[in-house]
Amino acid sequence: MKRSTVLYAVSALVIGGFLAYWFVPLGPAYSEANTIADGASNFKELAARFGDLAREKGGAYAFEVLKRAELPPNTDLHLLGHEVGNILYEQKGVDGIADCTQDFRNACSHAIVIGALNEFGGEAALPLISDACKKAPGGSGAYTMCYHGLGHGVFAFYSYDLSKTAEFCRKTGTPEYHEREYVECVGGSVMELMGGGGHDREAWLAAREKYLDPHSPLSPCMDSAVPERAKIMCLTYLTPRLWELAGIDMGNPSPHMFATAFSYCDAIPRSRPELRGACYGGFGKEFFPLVASRDIRDDVSYSDRQLSTVIDWCSFAGDVEGTYACVGDAVASAFWGGEKDPKTAFRLCGAADGTLQDACFERLADEVTMYMRGAEKDELCAQIPARLETKCSKSS
Repeated sequence: MKRSTVLYAVSALVIGGFLAYWFVPLGPAYSEANTIADGASNFKELAARFGDLAREKGGAYAFEVLKRAELPPNTDLHLLGHEVGNILYEQKGVDGIADCTQDFRNACSHAIVIGALNEFGGEAALPLISDACKKAPGGSGAYTMCYHGLGHGVFAFYSYDLSKTAEFCRKTGTPEYHEREYVECVGGSVMELMGGGGHDREAWLAAREKYLDPHSPLSPCMDSAVPERAKIMCLTYLTPRLWELAGIDMGNPSPHMFATAFSYCDAIPRSRPELRGACYGGFGKEFFPLVASRDIRDDVSYSDRQLSTVIDWCSFAGDVEGTYACVGDAVASAFWGGEKDPKTAFRLCGAADGTLQDACFERLADEVTMYMRGAEKDELCAQIPARLETKCSKSS
């Protein structure tokens, strides 16, 4: 056989083997993603399936399936991430934070710190929680948002007592972060009051009856149960309660009913613009994921129509400053501390007109300068319209 023929044959075998390695399937990866939701009639059943998968194949594997799974519209992916994170903590303890990613709005790291709180108890857990939160994956906002997750667990740990929860949360605050840990922790507890109860449903229902006065829509945020310093964060997470009082179906809302829900915010005196802004802004925080059926995964793309819908819904505020605040919190949710594709946030502002568009870009500039650094920050700031006097232009 000629030398050239031998070389050709060997080359063919090598290339063929290489192609086979890359293009022949080695078995279905995360195949459960295609079937795990089949026939699931409610969230509890879905959570149980992911819990079983996490126990069988590990929490990290279950998170990968969750990222790919075909799930019903309006599934609470963040809460589902908490369920998987709970199993991860059972398997690896605080060290499980190393397996976490920032997906599902940091659900994994939130579950880890809640696990540490429950295992080590109260103040004894604070050093472990601080260390775990500093290791939380994601951008610069991941550390403080970790304390939001903690707030969910603290509220349950203290049997849904807001006063005891707020007192514990106060001890998490540090001068370095301007006590942000404290207010995020209280915010998490309020969110748990709005839609949690997984730890002890009867105690949670009793807490809702105690703290949510049907004749005072802004309770408990405007009551003494929530410290003054944490009222802004409380109002930000109160939105589901206002929707409930207005008779809005959170899974399939009728937009014209948003006006009624917004009207509750108008009870806050105009002399407290920061509190009014938080109340109106909370709607935008909810609107942004709602137009995508609450799918908060990184690969979700928003259509122009969906982004315009967010702007339209905010206009039901019936108050100029309220509309600005609503759109502002919506774009903050879209940007999510720089952890989401920033193009979506810029497109959202582009969907607004006139002064509302300007207000949107000004808030986006605030978010960029707060969370981004170096060349990445400069690149995003360059996309803010030059006509605006923003934190971007002042920092350049």
